[in-house]
Formats: sequence, C-alpha cells, structure tokens
Amino acid sequence: MKLYPLFYSAIAVIVLTSCTSPEKPPPKAETNQVSQSQKVVILDENFKTVTGQTIYVPVYSHIYHGDGKRIFNLAATLSIRNTDLTNPIIISSVRYYDSNGKLIKQYLERPVQLAALASTDFVVDRTDTSGGSGANFIVEWVAQTKVSEPLVEAVMIGTDLQQGISWLSPGKVIKSQNNDKRSSSVQGS
Repeated sequence: MKLYPLFYSAIAVIVLTSCTSPEKPPPKAETNQVSQSQKVVILDENFKTVTGQTIYVPVYSHIYHGDGKRIFNLAATLSIRNTDLTNPIIISSVRYYDSNGKLIKQYLERPVQLAALASTDFVVDRTDTSGGSGANFIVEWVAQTKVSEPLVEAVMIGTDLQQGISWLSPGKVIKSQNNDKRSSSVQGS
C-alpha cells in the first residue's frame, strides 16, 4: 500500500481546516462621534455662561510645492483639549470654512460637554480638498464657571512614498466673553 496518497490527503485536510476566512476587523470608529468624556447638552435660558471664546484655527487641506503648481494633499485633525483640572467646558460649535470664507461643514449638531482634562478631535480627510490652502475652523465654547482656557490646535500631516510633512497650527482667540460678576467687581475695586 502506498502512503503517498494518504499523506497528501492528510495534508490537504489540515490545510483546508486551517484555512478560515479572516475575522472582519471591527467597524472603523466614526470620527466626531460623542465619546465617553462628552455628553450632549442643551443650552437654554437657564444656562448661565460665565466665560467662553470663539477661536479661529487655520487649516491647510493642501500646500503647493515644487514649481508652485504641484499640490501636496494633507489630512487635518482639529484637537480640542479641556485643560481645566476639575470643570467641564461646553463646545457649542465647530464649523469648517473654505479659503473664501464659505461654510463647508458644521461638525456638531448639538453642543457637547467636554469633561475636565478630556479632549476631542475632528478630522478632515486627506482626500477632502474642498477647504483649500486657506481653510479654517471656528470653534466656540462656553462654561458655567471660570475655567482654564482649552487648548485648540490643528495638526496637518501628509505622506507620499518616502516623503512626509506635518505641523501644528495653533488656534487664535478672536472673541471672548466673561460674565463673571466676581472678577468684574474685583477689577472695579
């Protein structure tokens, strides 16, 4: 009796039983969903704003290189970090504008509360060049108590073959509100 056919059959059975379809990776997390450190809130007439800001953050969906006609596409991540040790802040609006100042996307449907020391981010995909080289985010936040100002910045990154580029773009406060009666009475003394 020849053992070769039996040997090959055994190998075939082992190979076939070990070949299982690979597990599907878990669904990709949707960017910009409310996380555990956030909760949706309602800003009604009972909400007493003590402090808040409107912050302009420059973002680049692409930059020019070489002869100034070639474009290098970039992915951008807007990062909002609550730097207060104990108090939450409320992010009331995150809007993305193009180079001409036209609104492209409103990232929040409703305001969200960002817990103390928590952070959140919003992503503009590398293939989304609708913003242009002069795109920007406008971020608005408020708080019911005096808090440490959040850190708001954008990170741009692009890679092609063996070339890569990345940098930070800090936010600039363009409007502040301070309704803290205590601080205004102290200043007036």
